Amino acid sequence: MKSKFPLLIIFVGVFVLGIGIWQIINVKMQTNTSLQEAKAIVAKNNGDFSDKIKKNLPPPQTGDTVGLLEIPKIDAELAIVEGTDPDDLEKGVGHYKGSYYPGDQGQIVLSGHRDTVFRHLGELKIGDSLKMQMPYGNFTYEITHTKIVKSNDTSIITLQKQKEELIVTTCYPFRYVGNAPKRYIIYAKLTGS
Repeated sequence: MKSKFPLLIIFVGVFVLGIGIWQIINVKMQTNTSLQEAKAIVAKNNGDFSDKIKKNLPPPQTGDTVGLLEIPKIDAELAIVEGTDPDDLEKGVGHYKGSYYPGDQGQIVLSGHRDTVFRHLGELKIGDSLKMQMPYGNFTYEITHTKIVKSNDTSIITLQKQKEELIVTTCYPFRYVGNAPKRYIIYAKLTGS
């Protein structure tokens, strides 16, 4: 009876490790699929951007790939997906439903996991650029400031429609194991479209 216990421990360990490896592979496959969809959506208009194209786009549904986020400093190219539910965030960067889109002159809110799409977000500094490519145009934002808030602080999302502002959020600290107690917020202003 005693000799079976170590085998049971080994079996459980291999099983748990297998689940972890599968989750990593699954998220990687989903983000790659979404990235390819985002590139196709952005390339569809061959650089012919206009308000007419934007007005003719159907409203995105939760889980739809809607655009591309480029972060040159950390060499990141990420799909933007409508929604911030866990399933949406496995595909890429989530667009907070109800927040605005580039060109709407309002607050654009994007969220992502610190251990997948935003793994190197902490390397960004004030003045670095964030680029959003949408089917109707390309938009460049410059980081103006950052902030760290408690995880339950929703005051950063005001959904104002006075000036265009990109807000990017992720969990903090970046190397925290488990549910992080804080959020890291990046604020950026529009510098070109």
